[in-house]
Amino acid sequence: MKNNKKIMFIFTVLLSLSPGVYAADELEIDGLLLDRSISRFGHQFYYEFSNYWRDLPSTAGFNIEIKETVLPKAGTKLSLIMNNQLVYVTYLGRRLEPLNERVEQAVYMVIDAMARSNLAVSSPDMALNGW
Repeated sequence: MKNNKKIMFIFTVLLSLSPGVYAADELEIDGLLLDRSISRFGHQFYYEFSNYWRDLPSTAGFNIEIKETVLPKAGTKLSLIMNNQLVYVTYLGRRLEPLNERVEQAVYMVIDAMARSNLAVSSPDMALNGW
């Protein structure tokens, strides 16, 4: 384990000293999508949501976490958390149900939350609730 850390440190130092890397060059990373699902339905929800997420423009700075919580004898609860704020919650039973409508609702809620976040950043004089 210590050897891996040493190799990564040496690699980082060599990369920073190489003449091809300039400080003016910026690397833009789009938003992250984290999968913390545990059931088959949760993984399917994540897979379908990730297909939409890849197609969304301007996701830089937005991190989405799909978190699944098991509810004993009832199913699971899926939560979408964007930048540490709850955006969407749905409940899945123990039987297979079509997820397309729920995934589309989640995508619309995330798009709305992204727009609200951008509005709050662009107009700082507004109150948190928009009034």
